[in-house]
Amino acid sequence: MNLRAPAILVAARPHGETAVIARLLTGEYGLVAGYVAGGRGRNLRPVVIPGNLVEVELRSKSDSQLPFARLELVQSRGPWLGEPLPAAAIGWATALAASTLPERNPYPSLYTALAALLDAICNAGSAREWLRGMIAYEALLLRELGYGGQAPPAEAELEPLLEIFGRQGPQIERYLLADRKADVMAARNMLRERLGRMVR
Repeated sequence: MNLRAPAILVAARPHGETAVIARLLTGEYGLVAGYVAGGRGRNLRPVVIPGNLVEVELRSKSDSQLPFARLELVQSRGPWLGEPLPAAAIGWATALAASTLPERNPYPSLYTALAALLDAICNAGSAREWLRGMIAYEALLLRELGYGGQAPPAEAELEPLLEIFGRQGPQIERYLLADRKADVMAARNMLRERLGRMVR
């Protein structure tokens, strides 16, 4: 695999002393993984953050080999990771993509939806302005993977949106995350708890 493309970094796992295995969602190639040498070093640590928009270059000598990845930062989500609610939303949205999408299957609509959702989380004045987008992104992912999923109504207040968000959780857990060892739903539960504080 040899490619260069814009990508959203959706997961980064430490490998060895200084490297990282990065998983990236691209519009044209789908979810791809790559070995990032020095990914935990001072220069690349701010780049290898889930949610960041990057330009990725992947190179491998064979299909059986994990490609080497070079990343260039295009847009950082780092400034929002210090804020509890945006950090939880970014964490859940990226973990969901990383945990459920098969590798190297393109889902251009999901790439576009995730990019728009991350922009909304980082630029909206409050969660009221991006929660509908989060629900729509989850529903789109369910549909793309063959499990239905219904977009939220165009006009809805915060409390009805929170109810829809709550109802969609069991579908995601049952259909998309049933065979996952890692407790990915913990990230969603944290987000739901933080959203719930807005209506108390």
